[in-house]
Amino acid sequence: MSSVLSNFDSWKEFLAERLEQGKRLGLDEEAIGNLAYEIGSFLDEKVDPKNDEQRMLKEIWDVGDENERKTIARLMVKLVNHH
Repeated sequence: MSSVLSNFDSWKEFLAERLEQGKRLGLDEEAIGNLAYEIGSFLDEKVDPKNDEQRMLKEIWDVGDENERKTIARLMVKLVNHH
C-alpha cells in the first residue's frame, strides 16, 4: 500500500480500480461516495501524506466539516472516474 500512496497518479489509479470493483459488485453512487468518505477518514487518521498532493488534500480535509469532507470524497470519486 505504501508504494501506491507514494505517487499521486498511482493512488488515483488504485482508487479508480476500487471504484470499478464497487460498481461491478452493484454499489450505487451514494454507497461509493460513503465508502470514499470512510477511506478518507481512515487515511486522515492513520496514514501520513506521502506527496504534496496528499498533503494538500489532508489540509483541506482537516479544515472541512463532515459535509465538506463528504463533498471532497465525492469529488475524488469523480476525479478517478474520469481518469
